[in-house]
Amino acid sequence: MRSLPTRRTVLGTGAALTAGGLLAACSDTESTDSAGGGRPGGYVEPDGAEVRAAEADRPKGRTEKVRLTATRTRLELGDGTTASSWAYGDRAPGKEVRITAGNTLALTLANHLPEATSLHWHGLALRNDMDGVPALTQREIKPGADFTYRFAVTHPGTYWFHPHSGVQQDRGLYAPLIVEDPKEPLEYDKEWVVVLDDWVDGIDGSTPDGVLAELSKGMDHGGMKDGGGMKDGGGRGEDGTQEDGAQESGGHGMHGMGGGSRPATKGPKGPKGPKGPKGPSRMMMGATSELLGGDAGDVKYPYYLVNGRTPHDPESFRARPGDRVRIRLVNAGGDTAFRVALGGHRMTVTHTDGYPVEHATTDALLLGMGERYDVLVTVKDGVFPLTALAEGKKEQARALLRTGGGATPPAGARPQELDGKLLTAGKLRADDSVRLEAGKPDRTVTFKLTGSMAKYDWGINGKKYDPKQRHPVTAGERVRLRFVNTTDMWHPMHLHGHTFALPDGGPRKDTAIVLPGKTLEVDFDADNPGLWMVHCHNVYHGEAGMMTVLGYRK
Repeated sequence: MRSLPTRRTVLGTGAALTAGGLLAACSDTESTDSAGGGRPGGYVEPDGAEVRAAEADRPKGRTEKVRLTATRTRLELGDGTTASSWAYGDRAPGKEVRITAGNTLALTLANHLPEATSLHWHGLALRNDMDGVPALTQREIKPGADFTYRFAVTHPGTYWFHPHSGVQQDRGLYAPLIVEDPKEPLEYDKEWVVVLDDWVDGIDGSTPDGVLAELSKGMDHGGMKDGGGMKDGGGRGEDGTQEDGAQESGGHGMHGMGGGSRPATKGPKGPKGPKGPKGPSRMMMGATSELLGGDAGDVKYPYYLVNGRTPHDPESFRARPGDRVRIRLVNAGGDTAFRVALGGHRMTVTHTDGYPVEHATTDALLLGMGERYDVLVTVKDGVFPLTALAEGKKEQARALLRTGGGATPPAGARPQELDGKLLTAGKLRADDSVRLEAGKPDRTVTFKLTGSMAKYDWGINGKKYDPKQRHPVTAGERVRLRFVNTTDMWHPMHLHGHTFALPDGGPRKDTAIVLPGKTLEVDFDADNPGLWMVHCHNVYHGEAGMMTVLGYRK
C-alpha cells in the first residue's frame, strides 16, 4: 500500500496527485479527444483505481531507499574547466542508482534549486503518478520541498532519470539508473556505464533557458538545406536504417574547431538563477549528416562529454587484457546524436533501451538522445579511446580504456571503427524472450511531426503541447503509433511508461529516431493505465511544443 503524502510535501506541492485531486479533476473535466471536439472526461487518473490495481499486481520485493538532492554547484569538467550549473549532488552525471528487478525503489528528491523541478524515470514502465511530469502526473516540487518517488521496478536494463521541467535536463540534472537482473544471462568480468552529453550550461554565461530563448526567435535554414533536409538519403526505409559506413557530410563551420579542440575560455562564472545572462550565440548552422537525413542539430555546444569529462582530461576505465566488459551506453544529450566506437575493438550489441536483442556485431553505433545500448567487448592489451562523435557537428567526446601500458591517443584521434560497419536500431531484432507477439493493431494513432527551424514552431499534428490534450487508448488494446515526419529535421520520439516494437520483429524500445520526410510505425500493448507523454527527446523541440499525451479510457 502506498504511503500517504506527508504534511511537508503537501505544503510544498511536491505530492503526487491523489485520486480525485485538483489536477486529475481538471483533466477529467477539460480534456478532449485528439479527433477534436470529442466527449470530455472519461480518462484514467494518474493515481486512479486502475493505476493502483496495476501496481498491486507488480512484485514488490524489498524496498531500496535513496536520497538525492538537486542543487546549484560548480562542476569540474576536466583539464581545469569548470562550470556553474545544477546537478544531483556535486557531480554530473549524478551518482548512478542501482536496484534489482522485482524490488521497490523509494527515492526522495530534495529540491535545493531556485525553481521547481521534477524527476522522470526514462524507459521504466512504472505507476503513472510516479512518472514525473508536472501538470500531468504530479505537482511540481517547489524550491525547499522534497518528494519521495516510490514504485515497483519490474524489468532489468539500462535506464536513466532527469527532470521533466523546462530545459533543466540540459544542465547537469541527469544520472544512470541500472536495474540488475537477478537471473542475469550474460557472462562478463566488468561493467562500464558510459553517459554521453553535450554541454553548454555555465560556459561564457550560457544557460539552456538562454539557448531556448535564442532558438525560439526562429532562423532561416534555407541555405543549409542544400546538403540535406528532405532528400531521401539513399535507400532509407521506414525503419530508419542506413547503409553501413555512412559518412557525415558538411560541418557546422561557425565553431571552427576540429574534433575535441578546447574552447578558449575556461571556468567562466555561470548564472545563479534559471535565466541568467544570454552568453554568446549558440545557434548552429550548417551541421549535416547523411545518417540523420540532413540537418544534424540546432545547438552549437562548446563541449561534448563522456561521464562528465572533456576529451582533453578523459575518464579512464581499467581492465585486464582478455576481460569481457559490458558497456552500458546512455545518450543524455539535449540536441546531439552520437556515433560511438571503441578503438581497436568490435562490439557485440546485446540490448537496446533495456531490452535484449539477438546479438549483433558492429564497429560503431548511432545513439539519438534518450537511447541506450548495451554491448560486450573482449578487451585487448593497451590504451584505447572510446570515442563518441557528435554526429554532423565535427566534434567528439571520449573516454579511455586502459588494460596495460602504452601512449595515450591524442584527444582528436578518430578511431577507424567510426567509419566501419554501423548499426542502427532498425537493423536489430528483438530476442525471442521479449519479442512482441504478431497481431493486427486494434487502434492506430497518427502523430504528424510538424514545425520548422524558421519559426521554431515544433508540434504534433500542428499543435503545441497542451496537457489537457488526449489521444485515447483502451487497456488491452494493441496500439500502433504512426510517426509521420513532415519536417526537415530528425526527431528521437519517446513514449513514457511503455516499450514499443519496431517493425518486422524489430527490437523493443522506448525511444526511436524518425528521419525527415519518413514514417515510422511502432506497436505496443496498452497494459499500463494512466496519462502518458509522447514527445521528441530533443529537449528544445519538446519544450517548444513537440509533445502530446496518450490517455487511457476508464
